[in-house]
Amino acid sequence: MSKEKFIKDNFLLDNKYAEELYTKYASKQPIIDYHCHLSPKEIAEDRVYENITQVWIAGDHYKWRAMRTLGVDEKFITGDASDKEKFLAWAKTVPHTLRNPLYHWTHLELKRYFGIDELLNEDSAERIYKDVNKQLQLPENSCRGLLKQMNVETLCTTEDPIDTLKYHQELAESDFEIKVSTAFRPDKSILIDSGGYNDYLDKLGEVAEISIDSYEDLRNALRKRIEYFDENGCKLCDHGLNFISSESFTENEVNQIFSKRRKGEDISKLEAEKFKSAILLFLGETYHEFGWVQQFHLGALRNNNKRMLGKLGPDTGWDSIGDYKQAENLSKFLDALDGKDKLTKTILYNLNPSDNEVFATMIGNFNDGSIKGKVQLGSGWWFLDQKDGIIKQINALSNMGMLSCFIGMLTDSRSFLSYPRHEYFRRVICNLFGQEMASGELPNDMELVGKTVADISYHNANEYFGF
Repeated sequence: MSKEKFIKDNFLLDNKYAEELYTKYASKQPIIDYHCHLSPKEIAEDRVYENITQVWIAGDHYKWRAMRTLGVDEKFITGDASDKEKFLAWAKTVPHTLRNPLYHWTHLELKRYFGIDELLNEDSAERIYKDVNKQLQLPENSCRGLLKQMNVETLCTTEDPIDTLKYHQELAESDFEIKVSTAFRPDKSILIDSGGYNDYLDKLGEVAEISIDSYEDLRNALRKRIEYFDENGCKLCDHGLNFISSESFTENEVNQIFSKRRKGEDISKLEAEKFKSAILLFLGETYHEFGWVQQFHLGALRNNNKRMLGKLGPDTGWDSIGDYKQAENLSKFLDALDGKDKLTKTILYNLNPSDNEVFATMIGNFNDGSIKGKVQLGSGWWFLDQKDGIIKQINALSNMGMLSCFIGMLTDSRSFLSYPRHEYFRRVICNLFGQEMASGELPNDMELVGKTVADISYHNANEYFGF
């Protein structure tokens, strides 16, 4: 057992400037988590978790990938092993994650939620499992209680257009003090070349009460669902795409392409890109009309391991960073909307760190002075939401944009124990500013620098989204 605490007050903070910035200006700011994949059902029902595995390991493909790399059998990851056995397998893995962000996150989460300073490993696993499971039965550690502990003010889950938003409606009518909103995620209606496309459109048509037989029908159905989401408090959309499609097209071409696909006929790659280009522009204009913020998560190469995809399905840990060409299509798409004065607030998330400067300079092309930080370079996400990825994103934005206008961190997580990632981000950014204050690269003006830190931590997002 380690005798010295690992997560200390000065964790990731190298000097007195960084410590003051974090303590005085960052740590106490509320959290606006404007993009996550948490379950609104579990929040609405205020789920009480039987054990730590259910709230911490289930659904977490970051942990799953690490366990597989160590040679842990799938039985103890997504298989039929007991929850305790899965936790013990994770505990055995943790010491091997040194220098992976999982090591930091694991111990931050154990300390912040459950007051545990002991390092997690095979020796401590049984004690920690029993301790946390006992604490999870306390009222303050229910699903809602976990959120309140972390000073979450607003969170925004992500739902498909066919979702009823039942649980968001229940939460809106409840006395729960944290605002739980949603983001409209219509990817399945866009990806015309994906399997099951026609089956999905049948479901969308049923929910929208429109028979989707033409491209116009699809637009009408999507608009109807946008109206429904808007009526239920939605202010954002989100797209998870390899890249932005931006092929030239005519209305007649798009109608014919859609008709072919609806009949079950094959379409070419070019035809698929023309259709995606058309529907993205339609959606972008509609988002502008409703005053929504549009988000684009770009650059993931998904479902690489077809054998394991067949066994476990998507979102189980078989995705990686792609090396797509981004700049030209992004430019054409944003310019097409801007040319009609229909470019809404936009956040671009980049998954390939070699493209950070591409994205950082692209946003400057469309920040036209109408809105502070109208087009944003989103925070480091997925494989880049660790210290090195965060610093690279911040440096690119600092050098080529305006870091002071940045709307800060999000969790993009499926775990209710992930909110210390906001602390992690705030410590990293405070340390960057603190190091440059110490070296003389920034002025020794705590009020000036501190305000910038506070704005990035909370105030910019609060102003930008207007929740």
